[in-house]
Amino acid sequence: MNTITPEVTHGIVNRAKNTIFSYQGWPSICRDENGTLYAVASGFRVEHVCPFGKTVMYISKNDGKTWTPPIVINDTYLDDRDAGILYMGNGRMLVTWFSHSTKFYLDPYFTWIKNHAAPVAAGAVVGMLGGYPFVPEELSKGGSFIRVSEDYGVTWSDTIQIPVSAPHGPILCRDGSLLYLGKEMYADHIIPKGAVCAYKSTDGGYTWNQTASLSFPEGTIPGNFHEPHAIELPDGRILGMIRVEGKNLTNLVGYTMYQTISEDGGKTWTIPAPTDVSGSPPHLMLHSSGALICSYGRRNPPHSERAMISWDYGKTWTEEYVIDDRPTDYDLGYPASVELNDGSILTVYYQKFSGDQTTSILYSRWKLKK
Repeated sequence: MNTITPEVTHGIVNRAKNTIFSYQGWPSICRDENGTLYAVASGFRVEHVCPFGKTVMYISKNDGKTWTPPIVINDTYLDDRDAGILYMGNGRMLVTWFSHSTKFYLDPYFTWIKNHAAPVAAGAVVGMLGGYPFVPEELSKGGSFIRVSEDYGVTWSDTIQIPVSAPHGPILCRDGSLLYLGKEMYADHIIPKGAVCAYKSTDGGYTWNQTASLSFPEGTIPGNFHEPHAIELPDGRILGMIRVEGKNLTNLVGYTMYQTISEDGGKTWTIPAPTDVSGSPPHLMLHSSGALICSYGRRNPPHSERAMISWDYGKTWTEEYVIDDRPTDYDLGYPASVELNDGSILTVYYQKFSGDQTTSILYSRWKLKK
């Protein structure tokens, strides 16, 4: 692919300072018909592996120049991470997240968390985890969840559990249905846990039915496939991109993405094929120019936030844009993008602001080369 470094403006969605709960990660973004931007993330955390996250939302009414303080949408006993957001029209929106169980943090991660917490945070970490054995069983199991708003995010429905999870949540199809391509988690289900499945909703996200379970290429490990995202193309096909990690991945070590296609509305999918790109997880969007944009983070050196471009709806990927080359380590990524009125693209992601010890939610505004 041709590597391009565009003209870009960098900014901050939210950077928490002078608090032990400063770590933020794994954002998503959407835009309504009025041009208002809504970004969500897991905020109020101590570190990357941490049970104290909350699902938070930030709102901008000036194309990302300024943002509200964090608005807490969801706060359970659990870690409430990897928030996704989807705007469905007429004030309706949907937020997704997943949570690890209390057992996940008590065994095997308790000692690791205690030893890795910064001295100023260690007491809070150990003290709060001390209550985990007493969390009611029905609230301690973890899982993948959804809440729906009918009023532009002012109020939210009760929590809805769904068997699959993905960082950026489901997509809205042209027929009004929702399609959720995700990794199965914490579900008592006939499909083996860890499968990548497609689910559909025809009532705005309140109920879901499984449409497919994907197969994987011979010689690969299904457990290495995670965090997919999908997009409906103008010809009605649905393109899915999946994070894949592990060694011996077409000569890549670490993280890459595999691509799959459904030609029947998500009922069947092609065997995922490697892209040979170093980076993940994917977020897909279609630009008004016709460009298909896949945003992702590169955790191998050179660390960066990137996007690859296809002008033929995923048949070939010909350009790779380096959106932000400032990161100094691998704790970064999960970029998600929206198009603004002038055709520029606003991408949100998480990484450390210069000089900080914990990560913030940042953004970059950039344009495609003509």
